[in-house]
Amino acid sequence: MVDLHLHSTCSDGTDGPEALAALAADAGLSAAVLTDHDNMDGTERFAAAAAARGLKTLPGMEISCDVPGRTVHMLAYGCDASDPALSDAVRRIRDGRRERNAEILARLSKMGRRISPEDVRREAGEGAVAIGRPHIARALVRKGWARDHADAFRRYLGRGAPAYVDRFRLDPATAISVVRGAGGVASLAHPHQVRMNKAELRRFVASLAEAGLGAIECLYTGYWPQMVEEYLGLASEFGLLVTGGTDYHGGNRPNVRIGVAYGGLKVSDATFDDLAAKCAESRAARKP
Repeated sequence: MVDLHLHSTCSDGTDGPEALAALAADAGLSAAVLTDHDNMDGTERFAAAAAARGLKTLPGMEISCDVPGRTVHMLAYGCDASDPALSDAVRRIRDGRRERNAEILARLSKMGRRISPEDVRREAGEGAVAIGRPHIARALVRKGWARDHADAFRRYLGRGAPAYVDRFRLDPATAISVVRGAGGVASLAHPHQVRMNKAELRRFVASLAEAGLGAIECLYTGYWPQMVEEYLGLASEFGLLVTGGTDYHGGNRPNVRIGVAYGGLKVSDATFDDLAAKCAESRAARKP
């Protein structure tokens, strides 16, 4: 089995890249991919630790995309982290996150919930690159202003809550283009979170496929069999690869275990092998 969707302390997970590789190996996986939000800073560390444990891997990242009123993330596999266009796009996203954090803290302060940037960095930990709402949520919990992570989002940080602030993201077609230009393959992450009905989602995936989408995350934590069937159907219809993973965040999602999620997720070795082959094709097709 494999797990193609993992987060470390370089974004909003609680395990370092090396610890993640050890957990994946201990879980009996043959391959795993680190997909931190909007950065690849932990990729080399994860790859080195994975190699030492006999795990196969690819460079990975999860890119925030902008569809008004929707949650859309694009998993990027096999990219050259030094690609200028990719680096610029990620920098713009990270700048937007920093600007949003400052505005969120200002709004919380007006509500009598003063949290300093140092409080947030402390929650993120050393080495964190993509610091954001999950770390602010942890600070709210630590100060006693929220019961847990979910309560912090419900009362303060989630869309529609009083301290919610939007931020810069790439539109999906641009994200796909940037990923392909960097020699990678783009996969639509957790399509259920887009919150579209079947007809809307089909049109959306059709537009992404036309823009060069390479895969869709058909296997994921908590999917019902009907959802898996729907997403596999979309992958087949539009000639997309299947990807899958737990979206593991360590202590931030304590019920999710690497490789198996709640205990029933199984992503085959062939899923990784097919993706790796597609990434090799994408790298070979890059313009010199």
